[in-house]
Amino acid sequence: MDELRRALKYRAWHRGTREADMMIGGFFDRYHESWGEHELALFAALLTETDVDIMAWAIGTQEVPHRYQGPLMDAMQKLDFIEIRR
Repeated sequence: MDELRRALKYRAWHRGTREADMMIGGFFDRYHESWGEHELALFAALLTETDVDIMAWAIGTQEVPHRYQGPLMDAMQKLDFIEIRR
């Protein structure tokens, strides 16, 4: 399981844009320790989606597909895991 978490962390933080890295990587860092197998598998599936879609679902500008609706996406939509440096 630790190997899976390391792989997911890498994929979450290496999306291609700083904004996606902060949103998706920050979400992983904040919540992954409380996830079980189901949540890890769901997050792994989420990482196969485009950054544009993931970010749109998180900020509510696109409807979340049924397969991703639930507690994991609810937590992502809170956006309480993004640090804003000033």
